Amino acid sequence: MSLEGKLVSEINIKSCGDVFHEIFRYRPHHISSMSPGNIQNVDIHEGEWGTVGSVIFWNYTHDGKEKVAKEVIEEIDEEKKLVKFKVIGGDVLEAYKSFYLTVHVETKGEDNLVTWILEYEKLNPDVPDPHTLMDFCLNVTKDIEKHHLTGKLVSEINIKSDGDVFHEIFRYRPHYISSMSPDKIQNVDIHEGEWGTVGSVIFWNFTNDGKEKVSKEIIEEIDEEKKLVKFKVIGGDMLEAYNSFSLTVHVETKGEDDNLVTWILEYEKKHANVPDPHTLMDFCLNVTKDIETHHLK
Repeated sequence: MSLEGKLVSEINIKSCGDVFHEIFRYRPHHISSMSPGNIQNVDIHEGEWGTVGSVIFWNYTHDGKEKVAKEVIEEIDEEKKLVKFKVIGGDVLEAYKSFYLTVHVETKGEDNLVTWILEYEKLNPDVPDPHTLMDFCLNVTKDIEKHHLTGKLVSEINIKSDGDVFHEIFRYRPHYISSMSPDKIQNVDIHEGEWGTVGSVIFWNFTNDGKEKVSKEIIEEIDEEKKLVKFKVIGGDMLEAYNSFSLTVHVETKGEDDNLVTWILEYEKKHANVPDPHTLMDFCLNVTKDIETHHLK
């Protein structure tokens, strides 16, 4: 029985293939922030990031155990977007005489194909093929993809109108907003539940970027102490570009005519070419101004 083996797995990602390759070439030390459950730390011990011959030390968790790996970058191919690592120390070499990991990316527009290749020689026939380590590599890939597709925008705006009233509008009376900001929001209806309750489903007709749009949202959270309402989009135009989208609005009252409204947009893009929703944030801030103007009049 041969002690040598090779595993190959491919996975499609929606995030940018060039960025993915750049991470493994120049910024593997950033992976711990993208996949903290799998990789806890990455340090360079010799050489410079992104160069053949540099030695990198990994702290990671595999099969429920904390492990380490010392690797040298053996090959870099920019045309193929390929990086090949040779394991020269750590837990892997307790079972394998030699071990290599190669990761390369083929960019195909919105779709990018990541290929992992594990090449190895076992110390003895009882050593299993490293299928769980391949699963580990694929899971790290998914975490990196998700990190680059997910985002969060936060904007604050001061209003002079009553903060309690502003919160009350988004909790109990969002169907009044069309009369306060008619050029942006044309209609708001309740489809399930009751106004002001978690789980109620609200349907919005609005105009953004010069286009008439719709959004079906469920109230996911209400916090009276923080004057906070969180909406989760469950249907409509936004889900053509985003896998998930949530909007949170909360108010801090700081006196009679000084209240801080904070908007938080959290989202996961369908692919890397989807822009961050800055225009939708502008929309939320402009609606806020319209509500303020309405109450000051």
